[in-house]
Amino acid sequence: MTSKEYKDLSVKEFTKAAAIYETDHAGVYNMCKKDYPDVLAELEKEPFTDLLDCGCGTAPMLTLLHEKYPEKHYTGIDLTPKMIEAAKAKNMEGVELVVGDCENLPFAENSFDAVICCQSFHHYPNVQDFFDSVCRVLRPGGRLVLRDMTMKSGAVRWFCNHIEMPLAHLVGHGDVRIYGREDVRRLCRNAGLHLEVFEKRDFCRLHAVARKPEKRRR
Repeated sequence: MTSKEYKDLSVKEFTKAAAIYETDHAGVYNMCKKDYPDVLAELEKEPFTDLLDCGCGTAPMLTLLHEKYPEKHYTGIDLTPKMIEAAKAKNMEGVELVVGDCENLPFAENSFDAVICCQSFHHYPNVQDFFDSVCRVLRPGGRLVLRDMTMKSGAVRWFCNHIEMPLAHLVGHGDVRIYGREDVRRLCRNAGLHLEVFEKRDFCRLHAVARKPEKRRR
């Protein structure tokens, strides 16, 4: 599949999902709720003012953050217009919501103290572009908090990526790839980010934290 085909499939999938995404009828998307406590706990470790949520969907994570830290400034970006439409309907003050591509973030350099990405980057066909873009928009010393699916076994990841995902495409899911520790380490290194944490947690989750150095290496 081409990059456009992957992205079109994701937009089609999440256009359908937008109306139910935060309801009790969300189906497979309910698993995303398991990420929220760990992301909140990670963000509580350091102060931040400006935060970007990549692949924000209907903004459930931003809703929790806005309730807890209403004085902060939040930005959410998602490829699917219907998701952003549902997020904007919440009318959260101090929250900017943008339809856009996380592989090419439409924000100025050094704009954010923190970037979060939950259950989204496995949909990105040009995933290195995402990491490069995150490094550009992060302020020096800023951090990226990642949550996504992973598998401990490389053989199981191969099965998921080469057998399971093509079958998922047939039923309308825009998944591209799931990643292991060395994949994420390489993506961060190539972008100029330092991978500080990579943990395999419950529910087949990866929990990763990467930081933009205070001074870029020449």
